[in-house]
Amino acid sequence: MSLLEVRGLGKSFGGNRAVDGIDFTLEAGELLALIGPNGAGKSTTFNMVNGQLRADSGSIRLDGKELIGLRPRQIWQLGVGRTFQIAATFSSLTVVENVQMALISADRKLYSMWRPAAAHKRVEAIELLAQVGMSEQADRPCSVLAYGDVKRVELAIAMANRPKLLLMDEPTAGMAPKERNELMALTKQLVVERNIGVLFTEHSMDVVFAYADRMIVLARGRLIAQGKPMEIRDHPKVQEVYFGSGKTFEKEVAQAGAQT
Repeated sequence: MSLLEVRGLGKSFGGNRAVDGIDFTLEAGELLALIGPNGAGKSTTFNMVNGQLRADSGSIRLDGKELIGLRPRQIWQLGVGRTFQIAATFSSLTVVENVQMALISADRKLYSMWRPAAAHKRVEAIELLAQVGMSEQADRPCSVLAYGDVKRVELAIAMANRPKLLLMDEPTAGMAPKERNELMALTKQLVVERNIGVLFTEHSMDVVFAYADRMIVLARGRLIAQGKPMEIRDHPKVQEVYFGSGKTFEKEVAQAGAQT
């Protein structure tokens, strides 16, 4: 049984069929890229897996448990972490406090308002920050961090509930090439070490082809191709609807090869 199994997934908005009966699976320890041109149905699919949108039809199963009908927090409690296109942290809190908040929430415990929260889960929070290379900045406010470092903190927060599945929405958006590759290399390392499955959307094809184990390609709400990166590169339908003549695609692949 796959970690994540999506079958016959469908969603309409009015008369528009945004996602039209797509099927795919994701294994533990795998990075699966979800790509496609604008309007392909990527965000709708992503948000249905996360519970922000409810599917009209089909099934989404995590370790055999149906997710459709569950709220995002219920899905999070089952072991699904998420990062966002625009990094979501509390800028008024320190780096370590952001992670502590996530750890306390993951334990589903309430603490007295009369007790200082600073000591709760600090050691565990520092350990998570060490894994993303941010332990030395633990006591700095998030408001003063460079954007790439905020993304690292967000990744630590997403790991606080020890996820089986990590959803990453445009994880490298707004980042310089060096930062993009550092973040994705770090993600790849965590995937291997913790045997996590990752589903991510991404517009930067150099990132996709350098780090994805497999790719699924949507166009107008339908799944048109899936396979390993080099299989997708040579898929005629993908080149037709996503890469045009294929010249842009070949340039992106060459860039990815040069950066890995």
